[in-house]
Amino acid sequence: MDSPDLSRPIRRLSTFSNSPYSTTSSSSLDRRTDTVATPDDDSDDAKARSDVVPKIKELGETTLDGLEDTCTKSVATPDLITLPTRRKRGRPRKHPVVEEKKSAHARSKTGCGTCRKRKKKCDETRPSCINCEKNNVVCDGYEPKQTWRSGKDRILTVRTTLPADLPMLVDGIDGSIDQMFFHHFTTQVGKVLSLTDHHNPFLEIIVPMAMSHTGLMHSLLYLSGSCLTANESASNAEWEQRQERHSSRAMRLLQQDLCEATRTSDGAVATIGDPSIAQTLVLCLQTVCAGDLTGSYRFHLNAMKEMLLQHRCAFPNEQLRQFILEFLLYHDYSSSITSLSNPLDQRSVDLMAGFRLPEFMIQPQAGTLLGVMDGLFGFISQIRQLRDAIRQLRAHGSSHWWDAPIFDKAFAIDNALRAWTCSHPSGSPRYLASLLYRQCTWIYLQRTIMPSRPSPTFEQAVDEGLKYLRTLPWNTDDCSTQSILLMPLFLLGCAAFEPAQRPEISAAFRRLQEWSNLGNIKHARIIVEQVWEMIDEGREDETWDWESIIAKRGWDFLVT
Repeated sequence: MDSPDLSRPIRRLSTFSNSPYSTTSSSSLDRRTDTVATPDDDSDDAKARSDVVPKIKELGETTLDGLEDTCTKSVATPDLITLPTRRKRGRPRKHPVVEEKKSAHARSKTGCGTCRKRKKKCDETRPSCINCEKNNVVCDGYEPKQTWRSGKDRILTVRTTLPADLPMLVDGIDGSIDQMFFHHFTTQVGKVLSLTDHHNPFLEIIVPMAMSHTGLMHSLLYLSGSCLTANESASNAEWEQRQERHSSRAMRLLQQDLCEATRTSDGAVATIGDPSIAQTLVLCLQTVCAGDLTGSYRFHLNAMKEMLLQHRCAFPNEQLRQFILEFLLYHDYSSSITSLSNPLDQRSVDLMAGFRLPEFMIQPQAGTLLGVMDGLFGFISQIRQLRDAIRQLRAHGSSHWWDAPIFDKAFAIDNALRAWTCSHPSGSPRYLASLLYRQCTWIYLQRTIMPSRPSPTFEQAVDEGLKYLRTLPWNTDDCSTQSILLMPLFLLGCAAFEPAQRPEISAAFRRLQEWSNLGNIKHARIIVEQVWEMIDEGREDETWDWESIIAKRGWDFLVT
């Protein structure tokens, strides 16, 4: 057998990979390519095998010294050798440094409308964010979540929504729930709030104005929805959602109206629209009807004071001005009975004086609220000043307040009440209600200057007040006087030292609650019952100061 010619190189059969990062090892190639072509082999397979180029070992991480050994041992041709890229000098890092990309501030796309407009970060607290409350701005709420849709789906949606929906019949009333709120106001709330026998300002003035003013309509629906939700035993999520929507819309539109009423270049005060003042009145009533205990009514009363003082000479609707001014004064002076700090200021005095100017003078019989036109609330203001003076003496540890200045003023008020005459026709419900108001005003005076303990005088005064209360109609069509009974009923209760008088007063509270469903009645009753408990326990000093009893509970509400 001829020996092979060792002068010719041996070619191994292999597959040349097109990828420069091939992972096939040389040992695996040796196992697949063990056929050797000899010089005398003239077959086609031998010719095919003779044309195969051997695979070069990869040089990815080989050092220069290792490269020289590899070149000397390899049978590869020099043309196919590629030198590796020289590495950077220095010791390689164990953990490579990765530069962090600065991410842009991700603006919230789910925040409330106010924070997104102000470009502020929203805490997304519902129903209104805390950020807006801290900055004293109105929270516009949150947009409903929308699922992503492709352009094709949006086009199909536009096509399917044609024709477009009909516009709302009345601006602000959108859907069946809003229609129910409006119906409840015109049939229930408006009648309960009516303070006259034959004239209802809410139905004859406020509702027609709301039909053409969206902000006032939202305020009206907010008030009606508050009355409904306050008297429901179980919460209604849909009602509460619509109520919050009307609240935010009403406040936002009111702020826009007030911003437009700015001072002109010559310093004249721009006219504030009648709907804006009426809207403030309705929002104040909402706090009363909903039984708010945080004193929110003060914000609306103060706003009405400013509006009326600036708006005195530019009030196009004199009938509306008379009604709103009387409403403000009634609630402003009534709040002094339950407030620890006296809310009556110089603005209250100026408005009361302006109410009696000749150009605004009307007959007392035409007044819608007792106590304002007939002058009884002037006595309420004077008695409140006496209480403040006595409270200061008590705070300094004085055991009595029998000084001459206090009793001189008390005697003057007593003489004026005895000389007071009722302007309403004898025998009418408002005549009886006026006598009840005078009786309770006198009880307020006696309760202020006398020690807080049982006496025949207190018993007689409360009995006379209960007689007037029994004669008033409450289950007939002529029972509008029920809407102004909470304040005298509260004063009667605080002076009921005799246990025999209390059941009739409690029954009157229940009857009034069933008739009007106002949220503040139950709070007034709770305070009166607490005063009774403290009277029975002999806590004389504490029962004199029922304003502090209310404040210790953290409450601030109106007895109107």
